[in-house]
Amino acid sequence: MLKQILADMYIDPELLAELSEEQKQILFFKMREEQVRRWKDRETKLEQNEALQKCNKPKKASHKSVNWKLGTDQEVWVWVMGEHSSDKPYDVICDEIIGERARQQAEKEAEERRKAQEQDLSKLTEALTLSTQNDTVERWKENAENKITAKEQAKKAERIQINDENEKKSVIMKSQTKENEKLEERTQEIYMNWKEAQEIKQKMEKEDSEWQETLRKSKAADERRRSMAKQARDDYKRLSMQAIERGSVAERAKNFGGEVKRPPLPPKPRLTPSTPSNSNCGISRSDRRQGIRRLNSSCTRDNIIKWFKEEQLPLQAGWDRSGSSIAPWFHGIISRLESEDILKVHAPGSFLLRVSEKIQGYVLSYRSEEGYMHFLIDASGTSYSFLGVDQLQHATLADLVEYHKTEPITSLGKELLLYPCGQRKNTCDYMDLIS
Repeated sequence: MLKQILADMYIDPELLAELSEEQKQILFFKMREEQVRRWKDRETKLEQNEALQKCNKPKKASHKSVNWKLGTDQEVWVWVMGEHSSDKPYDVICDEIIGERARQQAEKEAEERRKAQEQDLSKLTEALTLSTQNDTVERWKENAENKITAKEQAKKAERIQINDENEKKSVIMKSQTKENEKLEERTQEIYMNWKEAQEIKQKMEKEDSEWQETLRKSKAADERRRSMAKQARDDYKRLSMQAIERGSVAERAKNFGGEVKRPPLPPKPRLTPSTPSNSNCGISRSDRRQGIRRLNSSCTRDNIIKWFKEEQLPLQAGWDRSGSSIAPWFHGIISRLESEDILKVHAPGSFLLRVSEKIQGYVLSYRSEEGYMHFLIDASGTSYSFLGVDQLQHATLADLVEYHKTEPITSLGKELLLYPCGQRKNTCDYMDLIS
C-alpha cells in the first residue's frame, strides 16, 4: 500500500484520517524523499543533455585570460575593507564613492553644456564685434562730418570698447555662476539617486538573508523528521531481532509450515442477557491465502463485510492465539467516536482492535495519558503490520497484539497494550461479520 501511495503521490483523505501522528509523519517523509529523488533524476538527465549539447558544439579559440594579483606571500592579494585600523567604515567608503561618481557625472554633463554655450557665445561675440565695428565706423563718419578731433574720438571709442568688455565679462561671470549652481544641483541629484539605489540593494540583500534563514530552518526541520524516521526504523529492526531471539519467528514458522488439524467452524453464536461483556465465539484458523487485494479507501460497509467473511474469517482474524475463541480486544465495524466512547471508561493503556469502517483493514484504538490514538493496520499482504516503513510483520492479529504488550508501538510514545477492552454489556458489534 505504501508503494502505491508513493507511486501516485496521493493518499485518500479518509485513509489519512485513520493514521496516527507518527504514521503521518513517516508517510509525509517518504513522500518528500520520493519528490526529491524524482527531482534529482530530472536534474541529472538535464545535465547530461546539456553536456551532450556542449560536446557537439564546435569550440571557439579564446585568447582572454584572468591573472590574479599576488601578495608578498605569493598568495592571491585580498583586501578586506574595514579590518585595518586606518580603514574607513564601509558606509563612509560607499558614500564617498557614490559622491565622487555623482560629481564626475555632473561635471561631464556640465562640460557638455559649457561647450554648447561656448559655441553659442562665440557666435554672439562675433555678432557683437561686427555690430561694434559698424557702430565705430558710423561714429567716425559722424565725427568727421562734425569736425570732432581725433583725440576725443579715440577716447570715446576706447570708453565704448571698455564698456563692451565689461559687459562681456559680466555676462561670462553670470553664466559661470549659473553653471556652477546647475553643477551643484545635478551633483546632489545624482548622489541622491545612487544613494537610493544603494539602499534598495541593501534592503534586497537583507530580505535575501531572511529567506536564507527560513530555508535553513526548513532544512533543519526536514533533517529532524529524517532523524525521527531513521530512529523509528532502527527501533523496529532492533525489536525484530529481539522477537527472533525470543522464538517468535520460529513459532510463526511452525504455525504456518506445520500441518495442524483445524477444528470446523462452530454454528452461529447466540447472544443472551447473561452473556458477559467479554464473551467470545470460537472459530478455527486456516492457512493464509495468497494474493490478498490491496486496501481500497472507497469501500462501503457491505464490501468490508464481504471482504472480512471471504478473506479474513478463514484466517481467524480477531481470534486469540489458541484459536479457540474470539479475542476480548476484537471489535466489529465501529467508528472512531464509538471506539473512544468505549475506551473513555478505562485506564490509560487500554486498547481495542476494530475493523475499519472506511477501508479493508483494521485500526488499533489506544488510550494514553494525553488522549486517544488510532493506528492503521495494513492487512493487504500476507501479514499484519502497522502502516509505515520497515514495520515488523506479524502472522496474525493476535501475534501483533501479543508482541506489543511488551514492546511499544512507537519509539516516542511508548504505547504498550496493557488492558484489552471487550464488548459492551448485552452487545456484540462483530456479529454481522461472522454470521
